[in-house]
Amino acid sequence: MSVTSLEPTVLWKHFADLNAVPRPSKHEERVIQFMVDYGNRLGLPTMKDAVGNVIIKKPASQGMENRQTVILQSHLDMVHQKNNDTVFDFSSEGIKMKINGDWVEAEGTTLGADNGIGVSAIMAILESTDIPHPAIEALFTIDEETGMTGAMGLKGGLLDGHILLNLDTEDDDELTIGCAGGIDITATATYEEATAPAGWTWFTMSVKGLTGGHSGMDIHRGRGNANKLMNRLLAGLEKEHCIRIASIDGGGLRNAIPRESVAVFGAEAHRSDGVLSFITEQSAILKQEYATTDPSIDVIITETSAPSNVLSATFQSLVLKAIYACPVGIYRMSPDIEDLVQTSNNLARVEIKDGHASLLCLCRSSVDSEKYDMAQAITSALELAGCEVKLEGGYPGWAPAPHSAIVTLMSDLYSELFDGKAHVNACHAGLECGILGTNYPGVDMISFGPNIRGAHSPDEKVQISSVQKFWKYLLATLERIPEKAS
Repeated sequence: MSVTSLEPTVLWKHFADLNAVPRPSKHEERVIQFMVDYGNRLGLPTMKDAVGNVIIKKPASQGMENRQTVILQSHLDMVHQKNNDTVFDFSSEGIKMKINGDWVEAEGTTLGADNGIGVSAIMAILESTDIPHPAIEALFTIDEETGMTGAMGLKGGLLDGHILLNLDTEDDDELTIGCAGGIDITATATYEEATAPAGWTWFTMSVKGLTGGHSGMDIHRGRGNANKLMNRLLAGLEKEHCIRIASIDGGGLRNAIPRESVAVFGAEAHRSDGVLSFITEQSAILKQEYATTDPSIDVIITETSAPSNVLSATFQSLVLKAIYACPVGIYRMSPDIEDLVQTSNNLARVEIKDGHASLLCLCRSSVDSEKYDMAQAITSALELAGCEVKLEGGYPGWAPAPHSAIVTLMSDLYSELFDGKAHVNACHAGLECGILGTNYPGVDMISFGPNIRGAHSPDEKVQISSVQKFWKYLLATLERIPEKAS
């Protein structure tokens, strides 16, 4: 059974077509053209703005001309992550999908349901001839996953709608009405190398099998961060066995909790047995600590050939201490909204080799002042290690409006359709609504979507029955949009 045979077939067909187009963040040229061609093929007014966002407008269906115009918004890019043992070229291959019970997933890579399901739903509405809807302004933004530059670059005056439906959340019983802002922390350094000592035993060590996940939506789950765990092991080895490190390579994108890290290091030959015993002991400890959140965690160590150079002893000590001091996970919970993470940090990437070091963080908070305070604390620790630190890509949060017209409408409609109560909340992920609201103040915004699990990781999957529920809810919402104010 293929994905295109699933219901609603019009949505899944577009999802399959979309997933055939490579669309990594920062390299969306092909998917932008794909969407422009789609709008033109439908004969609808279609434009690409200065930064690459695509806007397609469709008139109201018959009898809906007096309803308020609705902006339907999703982002075109997707996170490209794969398992180390998966052979796949994101630059040229389409996502390979499979059905597993009630779920659609990919073969060893991210699926792109975030935010491809939302994009596909909008495409289905644009193409439809039998779905009642008000005038639609479809907004497809770019680069949401690595900077939200599409939302930040969208100019005012291009859209006329007063209601915005963002189709980019991951639980089908939730209505999201607020989100965190974020800021990128980039630390770089050059360091002196030393010649690798002769006669030592050299090792490659991998921390792998972690669950990973979305650094906003999953940050409260207490999952292991491969960069921090690798640093913990290396710092312990430095203290106990005087190791020298040649390289560290861990993690990837800022918005993904790192699942794997690899380091090359050496120790004097007579210490090699002690090194192996230490790792065996520490691996058992980590497996016990993370048995619930990361049941597949593993530490693998093998002997390897000697490198040419290692970090200088001084820089090695300083950078290990700086990474140890860098917080990850929850920094503070909201004192005002129950169970909402207010501020967090993800140490997403550590790359140290060949005289150059790079450490990447994403700090999130729904309180701007606290976001910058935490960023400054992280900056201070990294500067003490001799790093140059830049704070870039800051974007605002989205302040909740729990009694707005669209929130009331969709809350009541959920109860009517599904015999239950929707969870109206704010989330710790970064959504584009806060940014879009800066150039379109007064737009009534809400975010919803189907059940997606494992976003930003190769375990990503979307629930088939939940997509059907989401589709029903979206169509019913469009049919209930109120009339324009007289």
